[in-house]
Amino acid sequence: MKVAYIFSTQGHSVSYKLGQMILPQLEDDAHGVEVVGMFFFEDNNYVLVEGDPIGERLAKVAKEKGMLLMGCDKCCYERQIDGKLVEGATIGCFPNLYGALSGNMPDQVITL
Repeated sequence: MKVAYIFSTQGHSVSYKLGQMILPQLEDDAHGVEVVGMFFFEDNNYVLVEGDPIGERLAKVAKEKGMLLMGCDKCCYERQIDGKLVEGATIGCFPNLYGALSGNMPDQVITL
């Protein structure tokens, strides 16, 4: 099964759920499903900034597995982090997300 994650909840959504649960499983090939993409809203985008420890690990996994990493364009522009994202991460809006995933559609989208 293929899944995509949308990180919209503020707080521990990224640091705990992604950083301590999902990412270690992806690194160990033990997540149980193929993650085809991740989309980040609001302050969750800071994880995609170069130098962020979780973001750097995530970029490595994404490159190895061909996984999409995308930050909300408006959110990135408001936080002035466009052009500062980890290698392979991009910014866009839902139409961009749909287009980017169209060649590798998820079976489920999970919002955290």
